[in-house]
Amino acid sequence: MTKDLTSGHPLKIIFNFAVPVFFGYLFQQFYNLVDTIIVGQFLGVDALAAVGSTGSLNFFIIGFCMGVCSGFAIPVAQKFGGNEYTTMRQFVFNAWILVAAFSVFITIPTVLCCREMLLFLKTPSNILDMANSYFSIILAGIPVVFFYNILSGVIRSVGDSKTPLYFLLISACLNIFLDLLFIAVFNFGIPGAAYATVISQGISGILCFFYMRSKFEILRLSKEDKILSRRKMLTLLGIGVPMGLQYSITAIGSVILQSSVNVLGSIYVAAMTTAQKISIFFSTPFDALGTTMATYGGQNVGAKKIERLTPGLFWGSAIGFAWSLVALVILYFFYDNLAALFISGTESAQTSELVIKNVFYFLMANGCTYWLLTLVNVVRFMIQGMGFSRLAIFAGVFELVGRATIGLFLVPVFGFQGACLASPLAWVLADAFLLPAYFSSRKKLIKMFAEGRRPA
Repeated sequence: MTKDLTSGHPLKIIFNFAVPVFFGYLFQQFYNLVDTIIVGQFLGVDALAAVGSTGSLNFFIIGFCMGVCSGFAIPVAQKFGGNEYTTMRQFVFNAWILVAAFSVFITIPTVLCCREMLLFLKTPSNILDMANSYFSIILAGIPVVFFYNILSGVIRSVGDSKTPLYFLLISACLNIFLDLLFIAVFNFGIPGAAYATVISQGISGILCFFYMRSKFEILRLSKEDKILSRRKMLTLLGIGVPMGLQYSITAIGSVILQSSVNVLGSIYVAAMTTAQKISIFFSTPFDALGTTMATYGGQNVGAKKIERLTPGLFWGSAIGFAWSLVALVILYFFYDNLAALFISGTESAQTSELVIKNVFYFLMANGCTYWLLTLVNVVRFMIQGMGFSRLAIFAGVFELVGRATIGLFLVPVFGFQGACLASPLAWVLADAFLLPAYFSSRKKLIKMFAEGRRPA
């Protein structure tokens, strides 16, 4: 059931590992994508804008949770790569304890402050109540997010990238069914979309849990494994928190940008929502490559095979560059068809045309620079897998600077077209830091191993 990423040609093992991860992320995107399409078709542009107005906050909070879980999985991958299975299971147990604590301390304050956060983002008054009703339910489901992501992260750490895919496929189909049931049949409105998301991901997590217990003997915890260890918790926090903060720091720039776009009105918020959902969908392969490189880097560092890191980086980037070209071609020729999926036929022709035109500007600005996003994900997650997750925070800071600069200075002058430049600038700045950081980290690893030390 496990898979060793420390031997074989990097191109083959990275590609084979990344494909199931890609489909897993693809189905995971269905949670939000289908919500958005059904909301737009059944409830109109204002409801679409309401869901979209929560996007940057969602990235800020939920992204932190997912980043923490990804970080907690890295010591597990390193110990698996080094054949230290008892220590690996002890890391799993301590990760479970930390996840439970994070679930409580993040969920309660964010749910209580949901409306205030939306007001801080200058959410248009005509969509504020709808946005609050949707996002408060999403925030209440944070424990579910932690539950699924720590399970899938641990399973991937031991080389199995297929199992989480199967359960996400089931839950994605369930999500579509529940969306239609809650919104089109029961008329729950926007809250129905949020309930469908939380329930579907919860079921995916439950399936992962029982499957892992029954099929992964290497991950079954004995009494000796269930030992609270301050040292192991600090190691987990030292990797997990920086990875979570990386997402959150990046998201601060998105929050500033979202606030600037919100001022332009609900039509432009709807255009941003539609374009971002499409762009995120096409960016899924880059996310899959990132997850793959973290596991690849972690296992090879655990096995002390430093010489495999740079070839892995090269071939992972090559896969991403190839997809960047394919994505740009698809977006250029089919942007209008994709955008139309989110817009109700009851909207006026003028409203629909304005939304679609702005969607095109956004998708072209992003599509032409996806190769930069490839490097952001491949290099950053490789660095994290190597055990230097704190460095990735600085990449997030550079992304923050890029998006905040656009939001504060270009959007007020150039409007929505200025907002389209936010991600490309963020990726340029992040790459300018990450590439030198990788080679510096590799040198540090070589020195550490020569001295008989390990990164974790």
